[in-house]
Amino acid sequence: MGITKIKISKSLSFLALNISGTKYHNYHQPWLLLPLHLLLSSFASCLHSCSSPKPLFLPPKPSDTLTKALSAIPFERSTEYDPTYRSLELFTSPFRLAFYNTTPNAYTLALRMGIRGDRSLVRFVWEANRGNPVRENATLSFGSDGNLILAEADSRIAWQPNNAHKGGVGFAILPNGNIVLRDAAGGFVWQSFDYPTDTLSLRVGGSNKLVSRASVTENVNGDYSLVLEPKRLALYCKKTMRYWSFAEVNNGNGDLLNATLEMGEAEYVDSNFNALRYRQFAVSSAWRLLYTLFKRRVNEWGEADVEDECQLPDRCGKFGLCEDSQCVGCPSPNGVFAWSKDCVAKLRGCEADSFRYYELKGVDHFTVKYGTGLGPVSRAGCESKCTKDCKCLGYFYRTDRSRCWIAHELKTLTRVGNSTHMAYIKTPLG
Repeated sequence: MGITKIKISKSLSFLALNISGTKYHNYHQPWLLLPLHLLLSSFASCLHSCSSPKPLFLPPKPSDTLTKALSAIPFERSTEYDPTYRSLELFTSPFRLAFYNTTPNAYTLALRMGIRGDRSLVRFVWEANRGNPVRENATLSFGSDGNLILAEADSRIAWQPNNAHKGGVGFAILPNGNIVLRDAAGGFVWQSFDYPTDTLSLRVGGSNKLVSRASVTENVNGDYSLVLEPKRLALYCKKTMRYWSFAEVNNGNGDLLNATLEMGEAEYVDSNFNALRYRQFAVSSAWRLLYTLFKRRVNEWGEADVEDECQLPDRCGKFGLCEDSQCVGCPSPNGVFAWSKDCVAKLRGCEADSFRYYELKGVDHFTVKYGTGLGPVSRAGCESKCTKDCKCLGYFYRTDRSRCWIAHELKTLTRVGNSTHMAYIKTPLG
């Protein structure tokens, strides 16, 4: 058997399968499972016995006319990141493979989740080549060695699961959104759930982290992540600053083992086999936790409940004081002024004789609520730690608990109205 390719091309009105030098095209075959050793067999009852070989699918490449027609369909128009994309006829409802781009000629191979006719936002829930986009005429190839390769027209490899010669003979999108390569016995030699991006599947023993993209237009890993830990699911900013976790998981007696999407709802199961019912989660580039629920073929997306948007690290940009989800002030050594996007904390030097601290009473950092801090420690001890740490921009201190939080990023500060919560921000001398 030769190499099977799916190609992005401006010069063709459709995408073709090239098997042993022969091109096949069929616009109407449904696709669920692609056994590489049975590519010339039909899909359903003919999978093993048809005498007239037929290809399983042919993903058409949209022409200009077709692209305009698709853009008129509501669910196509309300797609995450507002991209242009080319859907492939590789799907298991509600999941479909597609190439999409948010900048010209920079395509990402992704798994799209959405239901035709539903008005909810269609989202991309897994990506093969984040941060390494491909251009026109790139190919997705299924080789006779069982490996899957996304390559540029000049043969530069953009992505591959590195499963060559591991017995892979089949390829499928499962109903839970897991993309798998299977062996002859039905076992998985590779699965996308082991390599999540910003949504779909977390489990102990596999990948325990979902990472946001940098922005709507910049498809590289961003600052925010959802991490599966033994006692909780937690949100982090820049890997170490925890700003949210789930009390229901935190209060459990067992360890959290996995977080996977089932067809209908997501389950978070602890080691005592207690099913904690949640929706499926994703981390957005706007520092929010998103969720989805499939129920009776209705795709419902929304934002998880954050008590106050002041808890979101970037709510007030680089620096600002937040209250009741609104940015209400720009702190400075001379007092709190009106907030604007230009508000920044100024610090030029690192030596102890180049800066001082100014005090803010009744103010918290976004890491305080869900972080344990250091202590018990005196305020002088806390300040000494910050002074000796060149990366420290300020520290936060609870006088009632003698606890200390060192802040390498300031971002959003929260006014809490409790005089035991103190903030001390570095500022240049002079």
